[in-house]
Amino acid sequence: MKNNKMVKTNLLSVIMLMHAIIGLPYNVRGLSMGYYMMNCPMAEQIVKNSVDNALQADPTLAAGLIRMLFHDCFIEGCDASILLDSTKDNTAEKDSPANLSLRGYEIIDDAKAEIENTCPGVVSCADIVAMAARDAVFWSGGPYYQIPNGRFDGKRSKIEDTRNLPSPFLNASQLIQTFGQRGFSVRDVVALSGAHTLGVARCSSFKDRLTTPDTTMDSFFAKTLSKTCSAGDNTEQPFDATRNDFDNAYFNALQRKSGVLFSDQTLYNTPMTRNLVNGYAFNQAMFFFHFQQAMQKMSNLNVKFASQGEVRQNCRSLN
Repeated sequence: MKNNKMVKTNLLSVIMLMHAIIGLPYNVRGLSMGYYMMNCPMAEQIVKNSVDNALQADPTLAAGLIRMLFHDCFIEGCDASILLDSTKDNTAEKDSPANLSLRGYEIIDDAKAEIENTCPGVVSCADIVAMAARDAVFWSGGPYYQIPNGRFDGKRSKIEDTRNLPSPFLNASQLIQTFGQRGFSVRDVVALSGAHTLGVARCSSFKDRLTTPDTTMDSFFAKTLSKTCSAGDNTEQPFDATRNDFDNAYFNALQRKSGVLFSDQTLYNTPMTRNLVNGYAFNQAMFFFHFQQAMQKMSNLNVKFASQGEVRQNCRSLN
């Protein structure tokens, strides 16, 4: 374990050096690298420690942190609206059926509490969500990517806005259209779908594929899914054989017609996206590189600035 940690530390140093050499565009629309360098220099380390400690105890939470970022950014932009609790006058995003299975809120709370003790009123919850997702990817064996900070926390969180989240029943063309409206390319769509290399899906999200013969699904795998669903709608099925390891096994599964969700398998069935699936299944390094670029784009989606938001004292409620 100690040797593995040393290897990951050395790898991180190399990756950061490579980023400095190739000059990735870190300063994006008012965000900047080193945003907290002067007023809260330990912010990123505190978030990393919170994530590392939580994932040591429960590695399955890595998928939850990545999904949390996506479900946050895809609605009102990356503004931590997903963290706000409902009130008597408003039902928030987190209480939408699409978000009830989200996990990892306590990790964000822990990081925020420690940061507030160190430098109160400085670090936004939106930045913590983005950093936590980044750190979860790396902890699980995925690529490390730098993100600029400076996001402010939004003041709106409404359940009706979650209708904009992509459904697990969308085909490739619909996925491309939905993501394209937010500035993502076809390559981004396939690379971001690779986040399903971590985590599970509940039977309710794929049982419709089992009601009629599905020629796009391996017959043996169909029996596996049927067995999973025999225990009820909330029963979980891993997306691939290495549910806690960030790798390219997800794309290998698609090649075997063993994608869990319709929106997964459609990427292999559709000519427009099949070559990308095959490429990532063959070349994990290429998948990692494209994934980190797509996640940098996701983390910068429609961010709020000072005039549009605030720095919450408690991530679950407005100031």
